[in-house]
Amino acid sequence: FLFHKCFCASTGMACLSCLLEYGTVKIIVIRNKAVGSVFRLIQFLIILYVIGYVCVVRKSYQVKDSVISTVTTKVKGTGFTNISGLGAHVWDVADYNIPPEGESSFFVLTNMIITPNQMQSSCPELPDQSTICMSDSDCTEGSSDVRGNGIQTGLCVNYSETVKTCEVLSWCPLEIDTDLPENPLLAAAENFTVLIKNTVTYPKFNFHKRNILPDVNSSYLKQCEFNRITDPHCPIFRLKDMVAEAEEDFQTMATRGGVLGILIDWSCDLDFPEHYCGPKYSFCRMDNKNPENNVAPGYNFRFAKYYKTTDDVETRTLIKSYGIRFDVIVFGTAGKFNIVPTIVNVGAALTILGLVSPVKSAVLGLGV
Repeated sequence: FLFHKCFCASTGMACLSCLLEYGTVKIIVIRNKAVGSVFRLIQFLIILYVIGYVCVVRKSYQVKDSVISTVTTKVKGTGFTNISGLGAHVWDVADYNIPPEGESSFFVLTNMIITPNQMQSSCPELPDQSTICMSDSDCTEGSSDVRGNGIQTGLCVNYSETVKTCEVLSWCPLEIDTDLPENPLLAAAENFTVLIKNTVTYPKFNFHKRNILPDVNSSYLKQCEFNRITDPHCPIFRLKDMVAEAEEDFQTMATRGGVLGILIDWSCDLDFPEHYCGPKYSFCRMDNKNPENNVAPGYNFRFAKYYKTTDDVETRTLIKSYGIRFDVIVFGTAGKFNIVPTIVNVGAALTILGLVSPVKSAVLGLGV
């Protein structure tokens, strides 16, 4: 007991003594060219890392924020087609821009398969392995196939002079979607233009800006068109030019459709004046066009226009539309000087410099 008491007392005095002590670093000057060269080289590399990478490349003296963005688009242009089932037809923005308003994206119709004058009735199903029949017993009344076009009636009827298929209740005549025109019907779409209005916010810095810059007026917007050299700040883009910058041919892409990305980079250094912060545009194709994996290429969907005859019978024109979907993708970060990350990174740099002395001691221990 007495030993334990004495040990605790001595330990407490030792701890108190340590707390009240002050020590200094003993400096030894080594007059050796090899050691000095290694020492200065390590210091130089650390300073180069801090200044070159931490400060210049990473800009770690700044606090960062991610962009918040809104996008609206407006397409303009007129096309003309003269095809069977539709006749001479002028296409304006209400016809080929589907839907008229999307979330940071828009679709332009360029090619189509039209099935006019469909009505609710019965007709032979399109022939394939599951629909070809020899008699009524091969067809099941009331059954349907998710890949088919309607509900079977249970009858086996003539599809052609040589082929019989199961009859279905559907919108007849059925669409035959294998007769896609080799050249896009709306080839004129390459000259359509789109106005992209983009507003960005960096909430941490209370920073707001539009891609329509303050010096742009309405008269300039009426006649400008984006060009990297002559009009880099014009927010109106020709569809053909955007596809060309993505290293694609518009007419080829328009035949079966595709997806094109419009990339807007708002990366900004807010330590500089505001006018240096502006959008940087680039374009790339987003959908798969790998020739080795060309199953279900392009981009398409169906929509219908409905009518009623004088006999009050509902009819429709079915359109399988092929075209290009343009996705506007906005990204970026902004940075601004802040004392907290500056102190943190300067302190880290000084800590790394403090490691040079142990390295020097290790070199000395090796007998340099």
